[in-house]
Amino acid sequence: MITFDRVTKRYPDGTVAVDDLSLEVPTGGITVFVGPSGCGKTTSLRMINRMIDPSEGRVLLDGVDVTTVDPPTLRRGIGYVIQQAGLFPHRKIVDNVATVPQLLGWDRRKARDRAMELLERVGLDTGLANRYPFQLSGGQQQRVGVARALAADPPVLLMDEPFSAVDPIVRASLQDELLRLQAELHKTIVFVTHDIDEAVKLGDRVAVLQVGGHLAQLDDPATLLARPADGFVREFLGRDRGIRRLSFVPGAGLGLRGDLTVPVSADVASARGTAEPWLAVVDPDGGPLGWAATAGLPESGTFEAVPLAPYGTFVRDRDSLRAALDAALLSPSGNAIAVDDSGRAEGVVTREVLDEALVLAAREASRVAGETRADEGPGEAGGAREAADGR
Repeated sequence: MITFDRVTKRYPDGTVAVDDLSLEVPTGGITVFVGPSGCGKTTSLRMINRMIDPSEGRVLLDGVDVTTVDPPTLRRGIGYVIQQAGLFPHRKIVDNVATVPQLLGWDRRKARDRAMELLERVGLDTGLANRYPFQLSGGQQQRVGVARALAADPPVLLMDEPFSAVDPIVRASLQDELLRLQAELHKTIVFVTHDIDEAVKLGDRVAVLQVGGHLAQLDDPATLLARPADGFVREFLGRDRGIRRLSFVPGAGLGLRGDLTVPVSADVASARGTAEPWLAVVDPDGGPLGWAATAGLPESGTFEAVPLAPYGTFVRDRDSLRAALDAALLSPSGNAIAVDDSGRAEGVVTREVLDEALVLAAREASRVAGETRADEGPGEAGGAREAADGR
């Protein structure tokens, strides 16, 4: 566990980067520091591994004040990932990853074997091991950065906006990879970002900081979105926070209709009399092909000759209500096609089912927003206002 105990960082010119910060980072979870530029999130992160020392207060790692530990010794036990990976340009990828184990006294072969294992674990082809950083894409370099941070198996991982320099598609892939790795490794991760979408996707808990280094709110993502602590947090979350909250509502309970899917080889005559305006057409393996408008069906033939409209899918047992709603919005039918992990259609979620689910989600959000939690104190989820005020 990492504990910030009334931590302040004040520079000689009088600038206060972090002001009386008190919070706990639980062991084995991801805590995200998020906020606008100048809010002290990176400064707070760097006080954990003593790249910066606090002016007042203490940062404790498993109960030990980090300022009592020699900085190089402390840092060798903490993984650190930064923007654009920060790789050594003159060293091959395998040697970049093996850096910390070798500093810890591992023999070269053992360190390189560990590096190769980690390259596979972060989703990189081991054939890249003997290349140099400039020969890799930005996303590949970031994966190497994560592998290097994990090389000595540190219990703590610090990540300072590690994915901000890559394009949105690569960024989403890296986020998914981090969540996959965390499910296996259960590291204590402190992650810094300015992107609230990234914060709520990755964080088990999210600490919202405001300019001047004040903690505005500390909560799990669903509660943060449902009940912002004040106007600053509400504005920072943005007007679409209700949509974001749907990411925490599972889609597994959505009812399916199996009668709205039809094989592409089916005779169109069998569907001409249906009252349904749209049917989801699937291939011989059950994979969706598109939506067929029943009003324009020909008198004979199969669905192979029918023009198909775009469609959206979601994985019912894995994805959220937000993903189901997105799939429906991508379809002219307004319905969403539910698929299994292999991409085979399981059925259709209709607009009526989605409407009912949205009503229930809105009621739950209102219930959470209306709850009082007087038993929470400073440093607990939802108790950030008291912590920020020093109460």
